[in-house]
Amino acid sequence: MATEPIADTTPTLRRDVQHALYRRALEHMPGGTDSNFRAWGESTIYVDRGKGGLVWDADGNEYVDLRMGYGPVILGHGDERVDDYVNERMRRGVSFSLTSEDEIRAIELVCELTGWVDKARMTVSGTEATMHAMRVARAYTEREKIVKFEGQYHGVHDYALISVSPDNVDELGDEDNPVGLAWGRGIPGAVADTIIPARYNNIDFLRRLFERQGHEIAAVIVEPVLGNAQGIMPKPGFHQQMRALTEEFGILLIFDEVKTGFRFARGGAAEFFGITPDLATYAKAMGNGYPAAAFGGRAEVMSVLPDKVSHGGTYAGNRIAAAAAVKTLEIIRDTNALETIHATGRTIQNGLKEILDPVGIPYHFTGHPSMFGIMFREEVASEYRDWATTDHELYDAIAIGMHARGAMPEPDSREPWFVCEAHADADVIDRVLTAFSDSLDAALEARAHGEPAPQPHGGMATPGGG
Repeated sequence: MATEPIADTTPTLRRDVQHALYRRALEHMPGGTDSNFRAWGESTIYVDRGKGGLVWDADGNEYVDLRMGYGPVILGHGDERVDDYVNERMRRGVSFSLTSEDEIRAIELVCELTGWVDKARMTVSGTEATMHAMRVARAYTEREKIVKFEGQYHGVHDYALISVSPDNVDELGDEDNPVGLAWGRGIPGAVADTIIPARYNNIDFLRRLFERQGHEIAAVIVEPVLGNAQGIMPKPGFHQQMRALTEEFGILLIFDEVKTGFRFARGGAAEFFGITPDLATYAKAMGNGYPAAAFGGRAEVMSVLPDKVSHGGTYAGNRIAAAAAVKTLEIIRDTNALETIHATGRTIQNGLKEILDPVGIPYHFTGHPSMFGIMFREEVASEYRDWATTDHELYDAIAIGMHARGAMPEPDSREPWFVCEAHADADVIDRVLTAFSDSLDAALEARAHGEPAPQPHGGMATPGGG
């Protein structure tokens, strides 16, 4: 006898206004959005406002926000400390293409908090920051090739969109000889050929690569944790071994801290892991949601600016971004905001553990309490290829179910949950755990009855580019 379909007990979200906005947006915006990563078809969310750890869509549905704009909003939406300061400073004017004291102060704070960055410059986005850091590395070493790790996301410029996040990891090629897989059309082959893909957490592979091509390699760029696969952590000693290996071969080490910077620690992942790279990129959390970014590093490496390397930008260091960075970084430096965020993340993880352990499903947490994921897999994942062997269909079904129950993680199993200071409220934490528990039950019930799993929103994967 065929199994009877289960009654759908998923709460129903109001969508009338958003459906109308979607149809309207499709008239003039590809996919109905300004970013591929927000284009979720008929499920595309059109936001109205956010406050603290909450966000409301255009139909008035309220969610606990676990995306936080893919990580920038580290204090909370509409934080008065930051917004009031920005509002006061912006009344003096926003864009001059001249340098303000706000910019100087923002960079002083980057250098102070990291403890190792000697010189830096502001830009507008993480994409620009990684693009310029790679250019500086090429200029300093007079070599052209950059090593990046499979599954890592460094923005949407052509040099970054290699081996980012295929659904079918077989497309990445042989484990010992991975291919440089361009993510989307329009990337010149000559550009793609300057990027060498490597396997994260595999120091033996890296040594063989350096021995074979080290004379061509300007730098290794690495997300200290694999942020595009729920924050997969480095194996013990991996970063230390990679640092030693790059020094041995005269190759620069770029820490892409766009996600981890000022989130894992006041000095970012470099402080957290005890590593001193040559260059680093920052964005997201340094401005609490305002479009602030920076790249910087050792004085010797940065000395190629301004005379030998092109860098500019009409909006680089604009008053709004610089003021937001100043106030956000001062708060991170002077308050216990990070300690609160880390404690909140651990509390949420403990609550999830209490829900999951009795169910008996193999799982482990990835990442850091401020930016973590849940992988339904027995063995701890160590690289992007491991994502393919997780039960990501179950994860996606839970995430989608949580939206209907008032909590919003990214509906794709590669994106971490981001925790902000405003999430510390006990009621907010309880709402997250209740939504997860009810969604887990519904997903397992549907699976037991042979119901098809809901599909994650969108077409291309969602690697945190906004």
